[in-house]
Amino acid sequence: MLQSMDAVLNDLFESYAEQGFLSDGPPLVKLSDPYYETWEDIASQLPNLIQTSQIRETIDKMPVYTTEHLQTEPEWRRACVIMGYLAHAYIWGGETPKDRLPPSISKPFLEISVHLELPPCATYAGLTLWNFTHSHPEADITDPDNLHVQTSFTGTKDEEWFMVISVAVEAKGIKLISLMRDAFKAVAANDVDLLTALLYRFADGLSDLTLTLKRMYEHNKPAVFFHQLRPFLAGSKNMGHAGLPRGVYYDVGNSDGVERPENWFQLSGGSNAQSSLIQALDIFLGIKHSATDGKQAAGPSFIQQMRDYMPGPHRRFLEDLSARSNVRSFVLDSPVQQLKDSYNAAVNELKAFRDTHIQMVTRYIVMASRRPNPVEQGKDRMNLATASSQMNEVGAKTKLSGTGGTDLIPFLKQTRDSVQDAKC
Repeated sequence: MLQSMDAVLNDLFESYAEQGFLSDGPPLVKLSDPYYETWEDIASQLPNLIQTSQIRETIDKMPVYTTEHLQTEPEWRRACVIMGYLAHAYIWGGETPKDRLPPSISKPFLEISVHLELPPCATYAGLTLWNFTHSHPEADITDPDNLHVQTSFTGTKDEEWFMVISVAVEAKGIKLISLMRDAFKAVAANDVDLLTALLYRFADGLSDLTLTLKRMYEHNKPAVFFHQLRPFLAGSKNMGHAGLPRGVYYDVGNSDGVERPENWFQLSGGSNAQSSLIQALDIFLGIKHSATDGKQAAGPSFIQQMRDYMPGPHRRFLEDLSARSNVRSFVLDSPVQQLKDSYNAAVNELKAFRDTHIQMVTRYIVMASRRPNPVEQGKDRMNLATASSQMNEVGAKTKLSGTGGTDLIPFLKQTRDSVQDAKC
């Protein structure tokens, strides 16, 4: 017996219309099994271990623990958070970057990554979605004032605020996902009036996301973000100029001591482009993005590549969403101007969100990169903020790169312009 379209859409959106891309319940605060006490102990001391240059020595002394005691999905996610932070702290937490991770990180992290269908690095999911707690059980998680991070590189309010703003945006995005489901149902029912109303509500919801994003300025200073936090968010892809020409080797402690080529990884760093919500907004509105130079490149685009950094279920949801996305085509085929106006209102609000992001990147990265680090560094210490933010020089001009590895400003502007071009 064939399912009704409503039933198909309910199955597709299932939990996403209720919890978005956040976990079904608050993230696990701590691994309770005493076996993982060392992991949790090092994670809790991470800012101090980094500041005192003890992080690598501490991790080198850490035993190799297996993942066999991880039983529940929240436990696997908490382990992923810890390993992501420890890995990036080890790579970037010294005078120069380290291109080899010891077995104490590599072995469990590779196993965790297979289980969660994620690459073995700090991803948006591990940095934000699975790394927050709230002030009390009934707290409104759409308000960043009610949120705190569990694990941190710097221990600063600035870092915490950067992360919890993203969590609050994700939480506010839940109602937009439910509106997507209802909009698809309206298209299936050929209900123009309902779709028009839903698109106006969708536009209002996007405006609310922008207001939350703008709160970034309240507690996150550009100098702290750029010079203290951002180096740890960098990946190992396109990082030859920073001292990682081959990426990072994940040493699993083979008894024969032979280096395995497949254990060299070149991975992007944590990036908001890895947010399933942000990509879902584009998919719903039928917005297509090409390569950063405006021409479609061979192979997957950067935005497509970023789906590999999303948890497997989220990635598959976006694929299913793409296969069913028909709102834009329905609007284009409709003679009703009010429907087109409602769609354009949603596009305008998404563009405003992208504009706000570009302004933020200009302040927190472009302008901050031109100012010295307010924290004094040793003379032999590489400026990791600058090194991890630069792409290869072109002529006499050095280009800034995103933590995901893109040519930063051109990519963001091209993405914003693709949204503008979707108006009908």
